[in-house]
Amino acid sequence: MNKYSVSYKKMWVLLVERGISPVDLRKDLNIATGTMTKLRRNEEVALSVLLRICEYLDCNIGDVCDFVKKDW
Repeated sequence: MNKYSVSYKKMWVLLVERGISPVDLRKDLNIATGTMTKLRRNEEVALSVLLRICEYLDCNIGDVCDFVKKDW
């Protein structure tokens, strides 16, 4: 079992700072609703999706996600 999980908290903060709604992000990048659900639940998504988000936000992947140690 994985000791680490992914967190997209940085991405949500960045969207708020830039005045971009999650709906706009999804529509502009044509992200599937299921993938948006995974992002909200801090579940793994395809690297290609993360790269599209980074290009859209003009940032590095470390600016949108973190790997965090699970508290067990």
